[in-house]
Amino acid sequence: MNPRRVSKSIQIGKVTVGGNAPIVVQAMTKTDTHDVMSTIHQIKELEDCGCELVRVAVPDSQAAQAIRAIKRVVSLPIIADIHFDYRLALMALEAGADGLRLNPGNIGEPERVKAVAKAAKERGIPIRIGVNAGSLPKTANPQLTTAQWMVEAALGQIKLLESLGFELIKVSLKAFDVPTTIEAYRDIAQKMPYPLHIGITEAGTPRTGVIRSTVGISTLLYLGIGDTIRVSLTAHPREEVIAGYEILKSLNLRQHGPILVSCPSCGRAEVDIIKLAGEVEERLVKIDKPIKVAVMGCVVNGPGEAKDADIGIACGKGRAVLFKKGKKVKTIKEKDFVEVLMAEVERF
Repeated sequence: MNPRRVSKSIQIGKVTVGGNAPIVVQAMTKTDTHDVMSTIHQIKELEDCGCELVRVAVPDSQAAQAIRAIKRVVSLPIIADIHFDYRLALMALEAGADGLRLNPGNIGEPERVKAVAKAAKERGIPIRIGVNAGSLPKTANPQLTTAQWMVEAALGQIKLLESLGFELIKVSLKAFDVPTTIEAYRDIAQKMPYPLHIGITEAGTPRTGVIRSTVGISTLLYLGIGDTIRVSLTAHPREEVIAGYEILKSLNLRQHGPILVSCPSCGRAEVDIIKLAGEVEERLVKIDKPIKVAVMGCVVNGPGEAKDADIGIACGKGRAVLFKKGKKVKTIKEKDFVEVLMAEVERF
C-alpha cells in the first residue's frame, strides 16, 4: 500500500479532515430536510452506527432554515449540499451549517462563489468543491477527457477561492464510471494540497453499488489518496456508513466495530451456515468495539480460522466448538449457537 498523501487539514465542526487525522466516514440523509424531526431521527441513526459527518440537501430556503433547528438537537457536524442558488449557501451559513458543498457545474457566476466564500471565511466554515461528471461546467475544452475536464473545473474553483484568501477547502471529483473517477483523483492529488473526499457517485443499490464503490474507493485508498469517504447507495444511509467502515477495515486503515469471518458454506457443512452467519452479523451491528468473530461450517478450515479470531465457533453436525483467543472453551448445541456466541462476544 502506498503511503497516504499528506494534505492540509481542515476542521468541520468537531471533526478534523486531512493531515494526519483518520480517514472520515460520512453519509447523506435521505429525508426531506423540511421534515425536521425525520431528519433528526435519521442523523441520530447515523451517529449510532459511527457516521462522523452528515450532509443534508438544501433545495430551498425552508430547508436552509431547517438546519438551525436540526443543529440544536444533533451532535454530528452538518454539511449543507447546495446546487444552483448561491443564496441558499448564505442562508445555510446563517443557520449554523458546519460545512458547505458547492458544485461548480451549476452554481453560476464567479461573483456568486465569491459572496459565499466571503461569508464562509468570516465564520471559518470549510467549502467542498464537489465536481460531478454529470454536471460539469459548459465551457470545456473538447479535447479533454471527462476526468481531465473534472480536474480543470475543480482547479478553476480552487484558484478562485485562493484568490480571495480562502483555503478551508475540500475537493471531490466523482463519476459513476470507476476508471474515470480514479484517473481524476490521481491527477488532482498531485496538483493541489487540499483534502480529498472520495466516492463513486450514483453507485446504485446495495447489491451492485457496494461493489462499484468498493472497487473505486479501495483502489484510491490503496494508492494513498483520500481523507473522507462516502459510499453512495440507493438505500438507508446507515448502509453507507457500514460499508464505508468495512472498506477501511479491509485495508487495515481503521478499526470500528466487529470483523466477521465466515466460510461460504459448501456440501461439507452440516449446519445452515448461511442463516447462522446472517443472524450473527445482524447482532454484531449493535457492537461498536473492534473484535474479530468467526463462524465456520466444517472441519476443513473451520477450527483454524475460528482459533485465529478473538471468538469463534467451528460447527459440526448438531454441535460446535467455541474458541476464545485460540483456545477451545467448550462444546455447544446447535440450538444455542447464536446465544452462546453472542454472550461471549458481550463478555469480551
